[in-house]
Amino acid sequence: MTDTQPTLQAALSQELQQELKLTRRLLERIPTEQFAWQPHPKSMKLGTLASHIANLVGFLEMSLQGPATDLLTVTMPDSPTTTDEVLRRFDVNGENIHKALGQVDDATFYGSWSLQRGEQVLMSMPRAAVARVMVLNHLIHHRGQLSVYLRLLDIPVPAIYGGSADEAPQR
Repeated sequence: MTDTQPTLQAALSQELQQELKLTRRLLERIPTEQFAWQPHPKSMKLGTLASHIANLVGFLEMSLQGPATDLLTVTMPDSPTTTDEVLRRFDVNGENIHKALGQVDDATFYGSWSLQRGEQVLMSMPRAAVARVMVLNHLIHHRGQLSVYLRLLDIPVPAIYGGSADEAPQR
């Protein structure tokens, strides 16, 4: 590895920091009084979607704590009921994952992690895949979903990767 090539951990941390910043900009715009709104009966409610986004980063932190996470032993936090609670949860989870990333090396990401329910293995993958698929891709997917919800509610959508119909790109 050369001095100009960042470690996997450093590159992941930098990418995650950027994606969390972009995601927070959307979460800030959610009106608490619209938490029960959903665009279709089969769609998540706005508050449920916001809570899910706020908690997603925790998957990576869980995967860094050992070779497996057993859902039967994990205490899930109550769902936030206001935008401020969503933002606090999102910020705490973001801070926690950056601390956790600072305590591991690249070899950690090549190790396997499993999500289990008791003895039942629900999924197993390298931690690098947890970071990419279960956290970053999943976060970006739901951020796109949230931007559509905001548009349908006629709430200005922030610039994400370039401008939006409501905002010029941030520099």
